[in-house]
Amino acid sequence: MYCPYCKSKTTGKLGTDHYYCWDCFVEWTVEEGEYTLYQVEEDGTLCCLDDLFGKQWYLEEG
Repeated sequence: MYCPYCKSKTTGKLGTDHYYCWDCFVEWTVEEGEYTLYQVEEDGTLCCLDDLFGKQWYLEEG
């Protein structure tokens, strides 16, 4: 599995359809083929980045 954000291969699976990247420190989920990207805050909470990147940001990359 590659990170959809930085394309790194140093990723891990946290749960069903939930992943983490050890290079850029983001988490993401995959539901029905759609990615949702999260920033991990200092206190461990997740902040959804859909507002920043848009819902289908991964389709716009070339």
